[in-house]
Amino acid sequence: MTHTLMTLPFDKNALEPFISEETLEYHHGKHHAAYINNLNKLIEGTKYEERTLVDIVTSSEGGIFNNAAQVYNHNFYFSGMSSTNTEPSETLKALLSKEFGSLEAFKDQFVREASALFGAGWVWLSIDKEGALLIESFSNAGNPLLTGNTPLMTCDVWEHAYYIDYRNVRPEYIEKWWGLINWDFVSQNLAAVIAA
Repeated sequence: MTHTLMTLPFDKNALEPFISEETLEYHHGKHHAAYINNLNKLIEGTKYEERTLVDIVTSSEGGIFNNAAQVYNHNFYFSGMSSTNTEPSETLKALLSKEFGSLEAFKDQFVREASALFGAGWVWLSIDKEGALLIESFSNAGNPLLTGNTPLMTCDVWEHAYYIDYRNVRPEYIEKWWGLINWDFVSQNLAAVIAA
């Protein structure tokens, strides 16, 4: 199975002025594409050649894991943004309020964790097997599939996600990214878990 680069769910200039077309050309067109190309080369002729991306992420290590997980994470990240304003579903709002006190309190904690994560990595909203929402931070290519949880949304805090637009001011990028969250995508991910 050959893995292919996802098509962005928005035009490359649709997230401006918060995320520039230039950033997306590098982030999606160069970094994300490189992970896809590397993964396809690495799995050729191996037991991973016909496996799904999720299967590869949860069963591999080393270079294969790093590239597969980065493909998965970037797919999730780009799918989780929108150029139009969206709102969390009532179910998601209720769960966020139950777990964190309010949507605003959840935002504060998420932004704080994403700003503080040392080095490169990802910060996720995920749901565990008991139905509790949690914020999980991972270095490098980590994600909630590794902890047995189901991812709902993610913020990429690798420098290539924001350096062109924000230089080294990660908190400003995270604050602007927050306004681009595709809450319909997050809410649909939650609904799929509840329905399962």
